[in-house]
Amino acid sequence: MVLRRGIVATVVVVNVIFQIQICLSEINRQSFPKGFVFGTAASAFQNDDVDFAVGVGKGVDDGDRVYEGAVKEGGRGLSVWDTFSHSFGKIQDGSNADVAVNQYHRYDEDVQLMKEMGMDAYRFSISWSRIFPNGTRDINQEGIDHYNKLINALLAKGIEPYVTLYHWDLPQALEDKYNGWLSSLIIKDFATYAEICFQKFGDRVKHWITFNEPHTFAMMGYDLGLEAPGRCSVCGNGNSATEPYIVAHNVLISHAIVADVYRKKYKKIQGGSIGMSLDVMWFEPATSSKEDIEATHRALDFQLGWFLDPLIFGDYPTSMRSRVGNRLPKFSKSQASLLKGSLDFVGINHYTTFYAFNIPRSSYHDYIADSGVFTFPFNGTNFIGEKANSIWLYIVPHGMRNTMNYIKHTYGNPIVIVTENGMDDPNDPLISIKDALKDEKRIKYHNDYLINLQASITEDGCNVQGYFVWSLLDNWEWQSGFTSRFGLYFIDYKDNLKRYPKHSVEWFKNFLKST
Repeated sequence: MVLRRGIVATVVVVNVIFQIQICLSEINRQSFPKGFVFGTAASAFQNDDVDFAVGVGKGVDDGDRVYEGAVKEGGRGLSVWDTFSHSFGKIQDGSNADVAVNQYHRYDEDVQLMKEMGMDAYRFSISWSRIFPNGTRDINQEGIDHYNKLINALLAKGIEPYVTLYHWDLPQALEDKYNGWLSSLIIKDFATYAEICFQKFGDRVKHWITFNEPHTFAMMGYDLGLEAPGRCSVCGNGNSATEPYIVAHNVLISHAIVADVYRKKYKKIQGGSIGMSLDVMWFEPATSSKEDIEATHRALDFQLGWFLDPLIFGDYPTSMRSRVGNRLPKFSKSQASLLKGSLDFVGINHYTTFYAFNIPRSSYHDYIADSGVFTFPFNGTNFIGEKANSIWLYIVPHGMRNTMNYIKHTYGNPIVIVTENGMDDPNDPLISIKDALKDEKRIKYHNDYLINLQASITEDGCNVQGYFVWSLLDNWEWQSGFTSRFGLYFIDYKDNLKRYPKHSVEWFKNFLKST
């Protein structure tokens, strides 16, 4: 899950802007095509990477949770998010993910929760620094053993693993060695890490996601400096005019090489597929002006097209080439050929919709200024929808259908899996657990978004084959820390991280019943 860029998010568009509203109606598993996959999603750093001794329920109270320790375990090396989250002032509530929700030790319990709900699949990420503590060279067998146990536990309960190779937690050793994603040296190291994962887990893992939301970590980490590794022009340690584009370029080439290796050496034997998860806000013009309509189209290019155009067509969108100029790297002919068609499926993380406003060109150069788009949930007259807890999350269900149609019409109707969708409540210490479990707003959110998703499939012909809820458990939400609760299960941070089912759990149980 991303700390979504709020008022600085980029944008999306089509030749036709779909404005489809659907009335609330009965919907369940049978409303979707046979074989459609339902699951929940998580990431290693937020959820299951418990790398410091936990003794939860004892020790010092830090406000939201109780723990003691700082004893490293499992052989995992540090990541850039360990460093970033321990830096003063970076996280909203001053917390870090040293403990998170302890899925590292409690995966059996959590797998059983998924089974009882009737989920088909679980999307989780592998921590690169748990496999290679130093980013490369020496393999950590304890890390291999951990993921083997998790994968086997899932399969034993009939739950299919969907594995993300990179969910933002770059080994700190590679950041120190050559500035991580800013160096082309990382392409080889990522390929080495990915291939080890194919070798060790590919006999059982049939769905691979190379990267989660590269748009987010390129923009937030290297333009605005609000996420790890915290680089930007005004931060004094980066260049917002060039670095986001360099990072994205290295990510795309890394994906293409890894996908090529998988297809040539493993796909035929293992029978799996490979894709990438991209964050997609839907956007609507703030006004009916030509400028705002063009801005909305342009914004889509700078958000989704930045990555999906190269993966489908072999190059960046024309609007990016014209507006970024020589600061946008170029692909060689061989790189473009490797990129084009390198996805078996497109993962889409969709949560919300914003208005798009045109902004005039500026002499200042960074990713936001280059796009020429300002996005905001208020157009001067109306808010675009009801607000969830996060400042960036407004509930606009028809944005899901619009997004699926945009992908269909722009990119030739590829296989799509919705790899994240959900909403959050506040972590309010004044609300009792009993009241916190009453999440009817979340139930309506999922019901309405699923109605629109189902309509995009059965009425519009969009090739969508799966849907993953963010998230199974309340967890540590990046820059928001523990202030935000996205989970179907409530986590009591003050009492041994106990799991309590929210009302949405019962709703999903009924939704997923086979008869």
